[in-house]
Amino acid sequence: MSELETSRRGLLGGAALGLAAGAAGAAGAAAQGSAGGGRPLRDPRTAYRREPFPEQRQPWPALTSKMNPRPDHGETSYRGSGKLAGRRALITGGDSGIGRAVAIAFAREGADVAINYHPSEESDAREVRTLIEQAGRRAVLLPADIRTLKACEDTVRRAIAQLGGLDILVNNAAYQQSKADISEITDEQFVRTYETNIFHVFRFSKAAIPTLPPGGVIINTASVNSYDPGEELIDYASTKAAILNLTKGMAKQLAKKGIRVNAVAPGPIWTPLQVAGGQLSGKMGEFGQDTPLGRAGQPAELAALYVTLASDEASFSTGTAVGAHGGKGNP
Repeated sequence: MSELETSRRGLLGGAALGLAAGAAGAAGAAAQGSAGGGRPLRDPRTAYRREPFPEQRQPWPALTSKMNPRPDHGETSYRGSGKLAGRRALITGGDSGIGRAVAIAFAREGADVAINYHPSEESDAREVRTLIEQAGRRAVLLPADIRTLKACEDTVRRAIAQLGGLDILVNNAAYQQSKADISEITDEQFVRTYETNIFHVFRFSKAAIPTLPPGGVIINTASVNSYDPGEELIDYASTKAAILNLTKGMAKQLAKKGIRVNAVAPGPIWTPLQVAGGQLSGKMGEFGQDTPLGRAGQPAELAALYVTLASDEASFSTGTAVGAHGGKGNP
């Protein structure tokens, strides 16, 4: 046996022993609760608010600062470990909700972050800028109504110029209005939902791809509605189904360039979408209560999924959708 083979076998054997010891240690820690000095286990049923949300309404697009209660984006809880050190990311809808949680996590993982948002959400965006800068990273604010081709292309161009390049694109911005009957959905609403939700994913991706290097990543925000459309969200749900299909198709094509494309498919998450028309009037108290976990999710609970998909640790994952829906089934 060569010296190299001996070293390899010793390394693999040591790794196996280490994994076994780690598993044993984890089991011991679980048995002892927090006595071992690690983080205590959290019951997912009670990890975040279980009580029904109070009825409330804001004009679209709504502000995080005026929500009751304010969503948790991981402002005080997310801890980074350098998984995205030196990366440059653009996040649409990055001022609030899931986009804000992703921006915070990316910055704490070492990435410089540009966020796009509707101009009326400037106050929320400034809060995010402060959080990114507190993590020691560069923050770029890019206000724009992204319903036109020009706005999409200009936003990507400005992000690349101000970040010095682009490695990660997160297409997350969305428009959602609940209507009890198809007759209540105006043509204007239908077009706006498509322009915001699916057109922007196509346009931002097309503009960014020539700049993304091998190892670059696109992550799209899909939805549980991609698989199981809510009857009051038929226009929104159909755009999310299109996003899922676009994700899978782009992944096959862009694999040849070394670019990965994946999606996260959330269920009911407490974001400004819900108070700006995303829920039918009088139904806010039911939001998320029908999940197997018995509650809605918080944006903070999704951040680590985006981080993992953006990192090299998920280098063999492309064309996938990762679910976060409180046990509702589907990916």
